[in-house]
Amino acid sequence: MSVHVETLATLIQAKFGQTLTRRASLPVDLSYDVSPEHLLQVVSTLRDDPELRFQILIDVAGVDYLDYGRSEWRTTDSSSSGFGRGVNRAGAGGSHAGSRFAAVYQLLSVAKNERVTLRAFCASVDEPSLPSLVALHAGANWFEREAFDLFGILFHGHPDLRRILTDYGFIGHPFRKDFPLEGNVEVRYDEAKGRVVYEPVQITPRTLVPRVIRDDNRYEAALKDGRPNG
Repeated sequence: MSVHVETLATLIQAKFGQTLTRRASLPVDLSYDVSPEHLLQVVSTLRDDPELRFQILIDVAGVDYLDYGRSEWRTTDSSSSGFGRGVNRAGAGGSHAGSRFAAVYQLLSVAKNERVTLRAFCASVDEPSLPSLVALHAGANWFEREAFDLFGILFHGHPDLRRILTDYGFIGHPFRKDFPLEGNVEVRYDEAKGRVVYEPVQITPRTLVPRVIRDDNRYEAALKDGRPNG
């Protein structure tokens, strides 16, 4: 870690203490976890403190940790049909012990020429929510609408929290890990009705399994001699 980053990390630790928890990341990164109840206070201090001046909100991104850390293809062998290692869509699984949903905030200090990443976990899974940053950073308006639209995270205090990328009648949140890849409905224009109609999706769900390429001792001698392996 550079001296400049280490100095800034020490300064942040001195100002926030236990309010922020340092995350393991790249050596040049400043990344912290913050609880929802302290989020507004931390962002406000990072923006207004003359020694910090993280005055620009670069991005707000939703995260779904469902099945985080579980590999679908971690195996030492393969089944005869190829479907024994297909994706398991049931249960949470994974090695992530925290809440399922979180929002990640990217803050930039032009004066320091540094960025700080904050991650705040939603307390509830059924109705994930966080305080809105619109009052502190006007640019959070569209970022939070996007996270709400794609992940279903509610931002309390947002002046106009509605969908921004999907249609008005869209059902569900498409970036959630348990949202079906083929969707829930399909859209087409009905000539008879003279309007767009929604219908249940007609795509048959299926699991695609990649081909397993492995060494086979039966063919090694043939390959060395340049003979066909059939």
